[in-house]
Amino acid sequence: MTNEPAKAPARGSKQSEKGLGELPFEKALAELEEIVRQLEGGRVPLEDSIAIFERGELLKRHCENLLKLAEARIDRITLGPDGKPAGTAPLDPP
Repeated sequence: MTNEPAKAPARGSKQSEKGLGELPFEKALAELEEIVRQLEGGRVPLEDSIAIFERGELLKRHCENLLKLAEARIDRITLGPDGKPAGTAPLDPP
């Protein structure tokens, strides 16, 4: 990745949330890691820091949601209705 600040929409813009729904976990995490590197480097102007921080917060929430969904899918496979291991079942019911 480059050392240039990540471009983020203006504060309060709904554009910053656009496209997150389709963004795979791995790409969202990579973008979030780049934002952290930039902010820790301390070479980003204040206004840009605020914008990329806000983008980072959106990415963090997106990654957390994707992890929760994955965890729920795994739980259905491994646990029965009584909460005890019940064997295996298809990931996605027909």
